[in-house]
Amino acid sequence: MQARVYNVLFLCTGNSARSVMAEAILKSVGQGRFQAFSAGSHPTGKVNPFALEQIAKAGLSIEGYRSKSWDEFARSEVAPLDFVFTVCSDAAGEACPIWPGHPMTAHWGVDDPAKHCGTDAEKQRVFALAYTQLSHRIHTFISLPIEKLDRLALKRKLEDIGKS
Repeated sequence: MQARVYNVLFLCTGNSARSVMAEAILKSVGQGRFQAFSAGSHPTGKVNPFALEQIAKAGLSIEGYRSKSWDEFARSEVAPLDFVFTVCSDAAGEACPIWPGHPMTAHWGVDDPAKHCGTDAEKQRVFALAYTQLSHRIHTFISLPIEKLDRLALKRKLEDIGKS
């Protein structure tokens, strides 16, 4: 019997850095159990080059990432979502679309590395920090026995991950 594949959407306002890095991480470590996507409420239209650099430094492909609207995932013809994680406070506070599949949601806020001013080396450092924080949370998430937890227990664990 084939294991269920969970659809996961990472949201941020601009979909240029944190949500894209989270998508890349989960695509890499999801082990066929997770399908990862990212989107933004007000996409910038381009992925931050420091985010792509950080993804590449982690040994992951940077092909195919683009900044896109969350509207792409709210259409009925899109595969239902199982989980939606906001990775920035702005997106967490916005009124989200009605997601197909009525996914479980949680806020996993991470400071925006794209707002950091400084040298390229300083920017690389804050992007690496955000990537590490997202990676830790995603690894914790994929280690959960999702199939064995009731909805309330799973929701609590997802919220706890966002506090780590």
